[in-house]
Amino acid sequence: MTDLTCTALIPARGVEATLDIRAGEVLALIGPNGSGKSSIAQVIAGLLDAQSATVRIGDHTLTDTSRGIAVHTCDRRVGLLGQDPLLFPHMSVIDNVAFAARQARRRHRSDARSRAMRWLEKVDAADLTHRRPAELSGGEAQRVALGRALAAEPEALILDEPLSGLDVTAAASMRAVLGEVLASDGRPTLLITHDLIDVATLADRVAVLESGRITESGPAAAVLAAPRSVFGAGIAGVNVVRGVVDEQGTLRDAAGQRWHGTGDAPAPGQAAMAVFSPAAIAVYRDRPQGSPRNCVLIRIEALEAVGSAVRVRGTSLSGGAPGLAADVTASAAAELQLKPGEDVWFSVKAQAIAVHAVPPKTGSHP
Repeated sequence: MTDLTCTALIPARGVEATLDIRAGEVLALIGPNGSGKSSIAQVIAGLLDAQSATVRIGDHTLTDTSRGIAVHTCDRRVGLLGQDPLLFPHMSVIDNVAFAARQARRRHRSDARSRAMRWLEKVDAADLTHRRPAELSGGEAQRVALGRALAAEPEALILDEPLSGLDVTAAASMRAVLGEVLASDGRPTLLITHDLIDVATLADRVAVLESGRITESGPAAAVLAAPRSVFGAGIAGVNVVRGVVDEQGTLRDAAGQRWHGTGDAPAPGQAAMAVFSPAAIAVYRDRPQGSPRNCVLIRIEALEAVGSAVRVRGTSLSGGAPGLAADVTASAAAELQLKPGEDVWFSVKAQAIAVHAVPPKTGSHP
């Protein structure tokens, strides 16, 4: 198998991005709704025309707008699995999968059915061979759809939120199947998801797409442990404060509040972000003694249970740090008598804050 590269400029959808996925690698593409994730997937699959684009799998060029190259979708050897399995309703399960094997390589019917059966076994759907799609559960249909996509022997695979329509049990089962198939496979895979579990369990690398641009990328574990983008931080469940580094090397947010921390020491004048865990924040009714460095007055917006803790969500009254969250014990929440609409102080030690330079909004990732 070979690498996949895609560069796409789609002004109508605000997308300008480049993705590189190595052979055998799973790249999770995450970002808010409308950021352009599915647009990029459609360009790779040949379902969407871009103003400017190149798509290559190894030395095979699928799209190059500058040279007028646009390989038809059916001839791209790119497997696509989305939320809807799109099985042929009039065909049995094995005929659905055999159809893909036959179309991709023009195989004889018996050979195609033999290959279909092997793929159904691999995706844990061998007992469904003679059923029709209407007789399948959501999880069963997605396993069959995955088998059909792989039976076509694609050189690259796109998974566009294939688990989002499944219940928890079916999603867990399908995730296990995907993990086994992808781990033993050598093709590059693009995984589009909103689910942190998908990222943590299936992805080798993560790219964050915000407003059509790649704002962060790196190994999945590193991005989840120390995200440097707003969406990455949100999905990882940590706080992010954006600002600019002053001459003293301290981050100042939009309201002028100074945030002291540790990190990669961005240069003065450089855009940066402070990242810290909700568990690192102490909550007080009155401003704590000693004038701690990172201390802001917060208006509580909501309280919610997170495991055995109570998450206190609020916004800085100065306006520089919207959407902060602190985790306190249930007993502490009761003692403080926390309620939405009331004001409290959030305090966090500098050692618990990581300050990072904000990556420039270029079209490609490092």
